Amino acid sequence: MKIIILGAGQVGSTLAENLLGENNDIAIVDKSAKKLELLRDRLDIHTVCGKASYPHILEQAGAADADMLIAVTNSDEINMVACQLSYALFHTPTKIARVRSTSYLSKGEQIFNTNALAVDVLISPEKLVTDYIKRLIDYPGTLQVMDFASGKVQLVAVKVMKGGPLMGQELKTIREHMPKVDTRVAAIYRRGRSIVPKSDTIVEEHDEVFFIVDKINTFKVISELRKRDKPNKRIMIAGGGNIGKSLALALEHEYQVKVIESNNERTFNLAEDLQRSIVLFGDASDENLLNEENIDSIDVFCALTNDDEANIMSALLAKRLGAYKVMALINRTAYVDLVESGDIDIAISPQQATIGSLLAHVRQGDVVMVHSLRKGAAEAIEAIAHGDRNTSKVVDRKITEIDLPAGTTIPALVREGEVIITHHDTIIQSEDHVILFLVDKTKIREVEKLFQVDFTFI
Repeated sequence: MKIIILGAGQVGSTLAENLLGENNDIAIVDKSAKKLELLRDRLDIHTVCGKASYPHILEQAGAADADMLIAVTNSDEINMVACQLSYALFHTPTKIARVRSTSYLSKGEQIFNTNALAVDVLISPEKLVTDYIKRLIDYPGTLQVMDFASGKVQLVAVKVMKGGPLMGQELKTIREHMPKVDTRVAAIYRRGRSIVPKSDTIVEEHDEVFFIVDKINTFKVISELRKRDKPNKRIMIAGGGNIGKSLALALEHEYQVKVIESNNERTFNLAEDLQRSIVLFGDASDENLLNEENIDSIDVFCALTNDDEANIMSALLAKRLGAYKVMALINRTAYVDLVESGDIDIAISPQQATIGSLLAHVRQGDVVMVHSLRKGAAEAIEAIAHGDRNTSKVVDRKITEIDLPAGTTIPALVREGEVIITHHDTIIQSEDHVILFLVDKTKIREVEKLFQVDFTFI
């Protein structure tokens, strides 16, 4: 597939790296020659220096025969105009734009269509990151919570801790503990390396376990792997920018929320827009302020400013002063491993949260959802099976009959709204929403071919 990426920032460069490893033809456009030079040093891609919305720049990038345009510059307006020009001048089949402003997003249906602005897919990083953080707060003790099939199925990552009934036990004992709950462990990471989960695999402390389950049973399975954390009540947010404000709005009707903002004007705007949250003017790394606001009683502290260093320092301070769990928004990927090996519980990478949403539109076959895992090394996807036994490699076949690549599992599917946790003899039917876990993302092309219907299918 020939793909043009506009913008060589964190999202654009991470996306290029992900897609290049899948034998796509990638061109990337940015006005910064230095950014492009750094990318060329790492990746074998075509680069064009210039303003992404100029027609001649799009032409130099190969828009005339591109299959997809992904506009992820820092400017909403440039992203939108580039998509419109790509449609009008080059008839690019698929156009994706990152749009941040709520003013545009609130009028999305009226603005983003071929009669107005030709944007096929809208990506809002703030909403994706907000949803990501909210799920972590809603499910205490989790490392990641990913929704599939419109939220009916969840893939959850949990670190095994003392107090969980399953620690030191074989995986198969989970059915003895919870005979009425059907769940499946999709993967286990032990000391950073993946191991194939089998019925006799013994669960060890600090294992990172990915399990899939009907959403109504998520808490029950979490309780098997670690002592159940108390429900979160008090949330403190450092930074009242787009993400901080969006998260406060999403949480304030269910939790007690405090927002700390260092910009005076923004503080007043937040106070007007938020109904139940307490908005404080000040520095989130001010020890006296945190103590005055009872940081030692805070269940989750979220550092969400635009400054990685400020987020790291305020989260570390909050942890030292007694906050139960701390999260920090980290844009620089080099910081993520460093941060999570210390006192910060969860490092949130905006680009990783965004990449999955973009990949869902790049994948071949009828792919509905993609979640990028383990910093892009692994992937979980939701694909719809079509055809019949003659035209499909998966339909009307038991899971054991499907030629799945090594390290790939099918832990669940959704059929006519019903969640089915799969077993070796489960037969996939046409129109099933099939959930797959890939320990090795380089196998994605083999998985895509499994879900591509033979040309004789009508």
